[in-house]
Amino acid sequence: MARWLPRSADLTRFCQKLNRVKTLEDDMMETSFNRCLSTIDLTLLGIGGMVGSGLYVLTGTVAKEIAGPAVIVSFIIAGFASLLAALCYAEFGARVPKTGSAYMFTYVSVGEIWAFLIGWNVLLEYMIGGAAVARAWSGYLDSIFNHRIKNFTETHVGAWQVPFLAHYPDFLAAAILLVATAFISFGAKVSSWLNHVFSAISMGVILFILIMGFVLAQPKNWSTQEGGFAPYGLSGIMAGTATCFYAFVGFDVIAASSEEARNPQRAVPRAIAFSLGLATGAYILVSVVLTLMVPWHTLDPDSALADAFYRRGYAWAGFLVAAGSICAMNTVLLSNLFSLPRIVYAMAEDGLFFQVFSRVHPRTQVPVIGIMVFGLLMALLALIFDLEALVQFLSIGTLLAYTFVAASIIVLRFQQQKGDVPALAPSGQPNPEPHEGPSGGDLKEYESFSDKLQLVDRDKSKEQREPGQLKAAFEPYLEFLSDFYPGEVVTVAVVTLMVSAICLCSILVFGNTHLHLPTWSYSLLLVLFSLGFLLSLLLIWAHEQQHSTQTFQIPLVPLSPALSIILNIYLMLKLSYMTWLRFAVWLLLGLLVYFGYGIWHSKENLREPRPQRVSARYVVFPGGSLEERVQAVQPTSQPATRLPDSNTDDCKR
Repeated sequence: MARWLPRSADLTRFCQKLNRVKTLEDDMMETSFNRCLSTIDLTLLGIGGMVGSGLYVLTGTVAKEIAGPAVIVSFIIAGFASLLAALCYAEFGARVPKTGSAYMFTYVSVGEIWAFLIGWNVLLEYMIGGAAVARAWSGYLDSIFNHRIKNFTETHVGAWQVPFLAHYPDFLAAAILLVATAFISFGAKVSSWLNHVFSAISMGVILFILIMGFVLAQPKNWSTQEGGFAPYGLSGIMAGTATCFYAFVGFDVIAASSEEARNPQRAVPRAIAFSLGLATGAYILVSVVLTLMVPWHTLDPDSALADAFYRRGYAWAGFLVAAGSICAMNTVLLSNLFSLPRIVYAMAEDGLFFQVFSRVHPRTQVPVIGIMVFGLLMALLALIFDLEALVQFLSIGTLLAYTFVAASIIVLRFQQQKGDVPALAPSGQPNPEPHEGPSGGDLKEYESFSDKLQLVDRDKSKEQREPGQLKAAFEPYLEFLSDFYPGEVVTVAVVTLMVSAICLCSILVFGNTHLHLPTWSYSLLLVLFSLGFLLSLLLIWAHEQQHSTQTFQIPLVPLSPALSIILNIYLMLKLSYMTWLRFAVWLLLGLLVYFGYGIWHSKENLREPRPQRVSARYVVFPGGSLEERVQAVQPTSQPATRLPDSNTDDCKR
């Protein structure tokens, strides 16, 4: 029986395979894509990805069914949480200007299997986002013609009464996705030009909604006679916040497009900041206008803004809003179809997904096969699935991606940069390598027997601490942590922080409702998990981190990413159990793809050296002969290797 059990060495190698990180190229600006996008192009892509989804799809639904007029507060909280995540995306997009977004960021810092699962969920996120907006696009156009399209389809094709499926097949939504797919395949320039046109129309419509809406506003619609400002209480506000995250998915398209930006180090952070700020302001103001124009409980979830103008007697204004919202949703469709094939391309280029999707058309310089295949899949989703079910499924994928990107920021910030070039001296030239003998204060590395002979005795008082090492001020109190490799303690602390956040949020969400905990145990668990979260945060902060002024860096690390992590986890737990069940099924499918294909075809798997029969590490300590130290670590099956004094002197030189 024991011989069938895997050996510990095999399990170790298997875990190393799962957690290996991506090796980045020396020149990250080199690409097979066309670097043609400016800061304005990226900003409008981000605005196009966000404005339309929140304003024209979810505003009425959340206000009527989840939060009431307090949808304003839901958008504020969702905007704040998205800002924390957006800053993490901005730092990664500037440091790693490669397509792939959250997938790429997780791959270079956390590990392969986690990156694949994030990429797998991002694929679903974009497919659902495009399908949901296409159905909303179809619903708005149908409202202009008094629902004649819907009535015709139900009469001549039929209607369904199946859970999670639409009541009728939406052929119009599928058709618009196929048309958008054709335009995206012509290249980044054509996609950017179309996005500019539709974004200009969308912003004009938003200005009209705000001006006309404030003229028609009636403060009594927030009064207690109509149910009050927050009829569903705090729980309704937080549940609405989780759903409102759908509105902020769009800024991810900027990070996904960084490989096509002319100057990603500057353009990506600026575009994310500009687009998220403008979109958040628009969501809040339009929510105020909508809930002041008509009572929140009378809103039409399918076309709330247009219907509000119709009911106030301005039919022409309602027609204009419906037509303008269709243009705004076109930008969302373009953003989703623009990003999705590039995520697939990044996974296929790394060998984790089918290689056919890594082919780039030589003339248009876009992954045409990925665009066509996933455009068809998106059209199929829009044809048969229900919008509300799609939106909740979208939120969990978005929140999970935000969580892993925030954790990746902490891990990467406290890691030593792999393959670093020598630090620049004040004159701008690389610092010369030190040649001091054993008495020098710096770590010296020598090559011998294909391993590094390290001189480990050094004057710690003069040592410049590297990222991931314990700060000098904390060493007298946490001296036992000095023996770990740089960044190792931080990685363990990040895992502990995430586990504490999950437990803490679970108690907050389910403690009084599902678990029915008594007051004393509820309070005790809150205190214990809060202490675990704070202690993990303090332990991370006690270590040195990277400091670079060359690219954008999120401030207040590790506090800002930690806040993003705990808020994202809390919002994920507020989603329904059916959303989690469908999410688990999708994850299982992803694991089948990874273990059936990705782990074997990964490029990092090809880079791994073949295992050697004998491995030994030689360490030179001052004050002792090389022969004595080598005998102490040499494998017992081989005789000790004696180096002549001249060789030893050569090593030291």
